[in-house]
This record gives sequence, C-alpha cells and structure tokens, in this order.
Amino acid sequence: MPRLHLGDWIDSAVTYLRDHFAWLFEIITNVVSGMYDGLDAVLGAPAPLLLAGILAVLAWWLRGPTAAVLTFAGFALIDSIQQWDQAMATLSLVLVATVITIVLAVPLGIWAARNRTVSAVLRPVLDFMQTMPAFVYLIPGIFFFGVGQVPGVISCIVFAIPPGVRMTELGIRQVDAELIEAAEAFGTTSRNTLLRVQLPLALPTIMAGINQVIMLGLSMVVIAGMVGGGGLGASVFTAISQVNVGLGFEGGISVVILAMYLDRMTASLGTRVSPLGRRATAALTSLRGTRVWNYRPQTSVAMVGVVVLALVAGGMNIFGGSADTNTAAAGKNVGDGRPVNIGYIPWDEGIASSFLWKEALEQRGYAPKLSQYDVGALYTGLSAGKLDLQTDAWLPTTHQSYWDKYKDTLDDLGSWYGPTSLELSVPSYVKGVDSLADLKGKGSQFKGRIIGIEPGAGMMKTLNDKVLKQYGLEGEYQVTTGSTASMLAQLDRSLKAKEPVVVTLWSPHWAYSKYDLKKLKDPQAAWGAGDGLHTLAHKGFAAKEPQVAQWLKDFKLTEAQLSSLEAAIQDAGQNHEQDGVRAWLKKNPGLLDKMAPVKKAAGDTPGKDAGAAPNIGYFPWDEDIATTYLWQAVLQRRGYKPKMAQYDVGSMFTAMADGQVDVEFDGWLPVAQKQYWDKYRANLVDLGAWYEKTSLEIAVPSYVKDVKTLADLKGKAGLFKGRIIGIEPGTGEMNLLKSKVLPAYGLDKEYQVTTGSSPSMLAELERAYAKKEPVAVVLWSPHWAYSKYQLTKLADPQQSFGANNQIKTLAHQDFPQKYPEFAGWLKKWHMTEAQLGSLEKQIQDAGQGHEAQGVEKWIAANPGIVDAMAPVAS
Repeated sequence: MPRLHLGDWIDSAVTYLRDHFAWLFEIITNVVSGMYDGLDAVLGAPAPLLLAGILAVLAWWLRGPTAAVLTFAGFALIDSIQQWDQAMATLSLVLVATVITIVLAVPLGIWAARNRTVSAVLRPVLDFMQTMPAFVYLIPGIFFFGVGQVPGVISCIVFAIPPGVRMTELGIRQVDAELIEAAEAFGTTSRNTLLRVQLPLALPTIMAGINQVIMLGLSMVVIAGMVGGGGLGASVFTAISQVNVGLGFEGGISVVILAMYLDRMTASLGTRVSPLGRRATAALTSLRGTRVWNYRPQTSVAMVGVVVLALVAGGMNIFGGSADTNTAAAGKNVGDGRPVNIGYIPWDEGIASSFLWKEALEQRGYAPKLSQYDVGALYTGLSAGKLDLQTDAWLPTTHQSYWDKYKDTLDDLGSWYGPTSLELSVPSYVKGVDSLADLKGKGSQFKGRIIGIEPGAGMMKTLNDKVLKQYGLEGEYQVTTGSTASMLAQLDRSLKAKEPVVVTLWSPHWAYSKYDLKKLKDPQAAWGAGDGLHTLAHKGFAAKEPQVAQWLKDFKLTEAQLSSLEAAIQDAGQNHEQDGVRAWLKKNPGLLDKMAPVKKAAGDTPGKDAGAAPNIGYFPWDEDIATTYLWQAVLQRRGYKPKMAQYDVGSMFTAMADGQVDVEFDGWLPVAQKQYWDKYRANLVDLGAWYEKTSLEIAVPSYVKDVKTLADLKGKAGLFKGRIIGIEPGTGEMNLLKSKVLPAYGLDKEYQVTTGSSPSMLAELERAYAKKEPVAVVLWSPHWAYSKYQLTKLADPQQSFGANNQIKTLAHQDFPQKYPEFAGWLKKWHMTEAQLGSLEKQIQDAGQGHEAQGVEKWIAANPGIVDAMAPVAS
C-alpha cells in the first residue's frame, strides 16, 4: 500500500484553521479564561476550612449528615497536605468545562433524540471523540489556544461531551410513548411536550450523563497539567517527572477526594431536582423513620447555611485584614508591578532557576508568574508569546529540534550554566564497563537493552542516530523508550537488586547525588560537545523589558551554587520552592544584587533601628492610605521592615490600645475621633499633628461664577437643580450639614441633599465637571479631588461646620521607647495640603493594588523628601 499522508493533511488543516480563524479562537480564549478566572477567584477567596464547610453543607443537603462529615474531613485533608490551591484550580477547570459541555451536549442530545438522521450522523463522531486517546486532544488545543488553562478546558469539553449527548438522547427516547401520545391528545405543543413531559422524566438519565461528563472532565484536567493547566494536574505531572512517590500520592488522593465528592453530589442532585427522585426519597425516609442520620435539610435551610458561611468567608478580610507587604524594597522597585510570565519544565535545574528568578523579580517590583509545562508545550507557548521566557533550554544539542523549529520567534539570552553533558551510566558495582566501547559484547549482561527516556527528547535521537552506530552497538542493544520517570524507577529497582543496568542520564542531575553511578566515557565524542543551560525569551521581550533581559544575559551560576540551590529547594519541600530560594539567598548574601543590580536610590541609608518591624494600622481613607504607604516606603529605605494592616476606626483604636498596632497616622482630633481618644487615651500617646486645620465644606467647580461662600448658594437652587450631592447618610458631616449648616444659611427648604456614597459623589462631580455643568458637592480637606479638579471651597463665615480638626499621629504608649528613632521622625513630620493632595492623586492614578508604585513615583517627583521625613547621618 502506498503511504497515506493522513498526518500531513491533518497538520495542514490545523495550520489553516489557526492562521485563518485566529479571531474566533481569541474570542473563545477570552470567554473561557474569563469564566475560569472568575470562578477561581470565588473558590480561592475564602479560608480553606470555611469553603470546606460550605461544601459540607451542600453534601448535607444532598446526602445527609454522614456525607457532610466525610466531605469536611476530605477537604480538610487536602488542605493539610498543602494541595488546597491546586485542588481549587482543578475544581474551577472541571466546573467551567462541565458548564460549557452541558450547554452543548444537552441540546445536541435532544436534537438527536427527535431526529434519527441527526442521531445517525452524531454516533460515529461521538465514537471518534470518545475513543481517541486523551493526550491527542492537547496537541490541537495548544496550536489553537496556546498554553495554559484554556486548551485544558477545551480538551476536557471535547473528551467529555459524548456521554452527555448519548445519555440525554437515551433518556428522552426512554420516555413512555403512551405518555407522549396522551400529552399530544390533549393538545400539548411539541415544545411543551419536551419541556413538561420528556425532560422531567428523562432527568435522572440526563443527570447520570452529567455525572459522567464531570468524571471524564476531571480525568482530562489532570492530563492538561502537561500544558500549563495547573492545579492537581501540575502536581501529578511534577511527581511523575521527579519520581516523587509522596507528592504523587498527595496529588492523587486529592484528585480522588474531588472525584468522589463530585460523583456523589451530582448523582444525588438528580433526586433533588427530579420529581420522581423526590418522591422516592420521601418514601424511603418514611420507611426509615426520622433518625438523625437520615435528616436532610430543606433547600431553604441549606441555602441559609451556605449564605451565612459565604458571608463569614467574605467578611474575614473586612476588618483587620493584612495588607500586601511583599513589595519591592524601596529604591529598587524598577518593575512597577509589570508582569513577567515564566515557563518551566519540572526538571530540578529548571525549577531552581525559575523560582530563583521569581524571587529576584519580585524583589525588584515585578509581578512574575510561573507556569509548568512539558517541553513541547513550553516551546510552543514561548513561540506564541503566551510566555515571556524560560531558563532551562539545553542547547545546542538536546533541544536542537525545538530551537530549529521556533528560533525565528525566540531570542537566546545566553547560557547561565555549562557545560552540561549527556551520557550513559551504569551502577558503580558493574565492573569492567567504564566507557561506551566497553558495552560491546556485553549485551546479555544488560538483557540487551538500554533504558531510555521520552522518545521525542533530543538525547534519544542522538543516541539512536549516532552514539550506537559509532560504537557498533546497534544490533546488540535495544533502546527502551518511555519517560524520565520510568527510567529512574528502573534504575532504582536495579540498584536495590544489585542488577546490571545501563540508563540514559545527563549532568547536572540529582541521581548522581542519590546513587553511586559511573558515567561511561565517550572517547569518540559521539555525544558531541556539552550543552549549556540557556535562557530563551519570546522575540520582543528584550525591547519590552530591557532591564530584565540584561540581567538574564549576565546571569551565571556555578555547579556548587546550582547544586546547593537545588538542595535548599528539596529541603523546603513541594509547594515551598520559594521558601527554599529565600533560605538559600540568606546563605548567599549579595547574590541577588549581583543577579539584578540597580542603582542605589537617594535616601537609601539605613537608620539606627534598621531591621525593626513596627505594626502600622490604617483606615481605607485616602489620606491614611497615602501616608501609610509613604511611610512604608521611607522605612524600607531606612532598613525597617514595616507590617501594615487595615481596620475600621473602632477596631483600630482597640488594637492600638492593646498593643497589636504600634502606630497610625490618621487621628482626627480634637473633634472627629474624640470619643475614641477619650476612651483609650490612657494606653495611647499623641505624637503630634502632621497636617493642620482640616475642614468640612461644600465645593463647586471654579467655572461656577459668583458662588464663593455658602451664603451665595441662596436663591441659586435652579442653577444646581435644587440639590447638593452628599455622601454616606450616617457620616457626621452629613448630619452636621442637614441639622446645622443648611438652616444657618436658610438653604434647608431650597436644596435637597442627595445621600449615597463618597464614590457616587465623586462620580457625579466628574460627570458634571466633564460637561461644565454647575454642581455642589460635599467635600473635605485634605482630599485628592482638589488636585484633580479646579474647585472652589465655599467659605463658611458663620462657622456652621464647626471647629477644624488636626490630623495626628497616634501610637501605643510603649511606642516611643520601642522605636525611638521612628518616633522622633514622626514628631517632626509635617505635610502641606499641596503635598498630600498630589500624593493622593498619584496613588489614585496608580490604581487599586499599586499604591506602593504610586508612592515611588511621587517620591521620585519630590527629591529630598525621604531625608526630610527620616533624617539620618550618612
């Protein structure tokens, strides 16, 4: 038979679709990734045991108390073995894939049940989809959607859709024909027959199909870990790559718990939503009686339990939630929060170098993201621009095939380690075999085989095409292909049995530290020159991030450094790689500054109490956010390690009086916070005012003429549509405005105060300002709005708003003795209205989550401010 080039045709078709329908795949990617990100954020937000409680309540509702207890225990186990984040990522992937699959499968099943032609056409297609090896779906998935969660979800959908379609069709076809005839005899339309007769009766079968969809999706999600799908798939893939039995079992048992939970819950869901199922459950309950372990709460009760736990989970971070303190050191924040996507292969040197650079980039203010991939997927993602860089390219030999294929879209940033070597190795107890030439004639001793790794690895190609030929070993030895994990497993078995074995290995590799092995010499240099470990980046990355690219070009590690880094990561344990890196960096002081050097910023002089870690509390008010992040930056420049936490007003004063908070910068005294000061003053100390004369006021845009005071508002209600835009109705300023200010100026009957919130007031101000419309808003000083807009503060000649506050620094009574240098700085610290307003505006422009970056820009625009706030002898 002539060669049928079916593979080439499929390859061409995939390439055509990728090139001509990229817009469609981009839309699908955005939709799927948006669904995943949203669901992952929801599942990842609560504390693990709280979410376990929510899932247990659902189990109680569906299956009873025993299922609830086992559910909580199972998910608590996942948390205890530190697989929680991975499990929630996997659950997100499964649920997203399941929802999309159901949306596609159920209508197709209904169509097939009502049209035999459609059923006949779909049957072979579904057979093809269900019997094709699951790994195959990952290949087009990578080409169409890149690497990451999306190809994993798409592969799940393709693999899992057949049972959904088949069971939907089967369920509808099994509905008694007489019932359908009876419905039609009473004049029921075809649509109502489907919705009110066929689907309710077919629901148990459809639910069984959905159950199978979830199970198949879960199995595929684990496989998707090879292409950066993350979750438990990544844990299992890592365990396979490193022959880590413990990690493999932990990842596997987590998958089992997820699978059992989803299986039992979806199986029971049918009895809750199906009329037949509800009647069967009711009958069974009446027979068994009302024993406690048979009790299942009503849907309303279960929903109340879920809502209460969800509110608790959401409220955990409202009061006293810790702020993110993992910011770049002041003066070294060159990254400004920009993302860097790093891909890595789960090989020891790849893990070590990737997590090392993750830590280095975080220290420089970047936001690196690490993702794990198989070799082929890594190069594909890097070439497509889904990844920025990877640090474990074995060139010019091992990864030559990938480099040749993708080199037009990649940049080689140089080798950071080398030379490596490829070799065959035998246990040291194998005598008389010290070189590749010594293998000739000894095939029977090694059972005529060489234990290899993945068939697509460049090393395997070199072994088969060159090494065996040069040493005349072709007919005598057969190379057993498989995986790195299987090669290492065979090596371990042979060593324990003291059997001769020859395996493919490379240096550096941890096997040489764990086992007593001999590298077989290669006198003919058949393996070629040793590889270097290169850093590769997507083309354009160097132009986008020239500083990072230069750091990577200059990066070097010695064998001693690399091996000790790998050992530190091994000691830290799985999922604690970055902790291992940090421990290693502490033992190698100055290395990070050599890896990622930056110019020393002005003011980077340590203080006398460098290393101290004061606890700073703050309210989510503009001036407090601004000054807290400003002092964080200043203290970091002085070598301090400040910790920040957010509170409401009452919680702040309570925590500060108890000593849990050392200091805060937003004490409005003597009026606004008088009741808190009077209550806790015995345990607090006033370090003085840093901002004089705050004020409450009504403000109008500067283009509104002839309105300079509150008295000028009288008779001009028509100009302002008879309203003053207010803020939260319960605030002291709003109470004062309504009870005193408006009556004092005779405005209470002419104007209506619109209550709402500070954001809604600012939004109305921005809208009116953009249209040059007159508007009167409730404001206060200091506020960043005065820096952003040209506004007129309406004078208050009758002083109806009352006495002005000062903004003071308040601290626990022991603060001056505990942090004398810091306390001294605070006593002399002052800010002007212009300084505070511009600082608040810079933070607003930086956006939520980037307050530290906004502060750094403000410090750069105000040279000398650090030395003025925290003077030290240079």
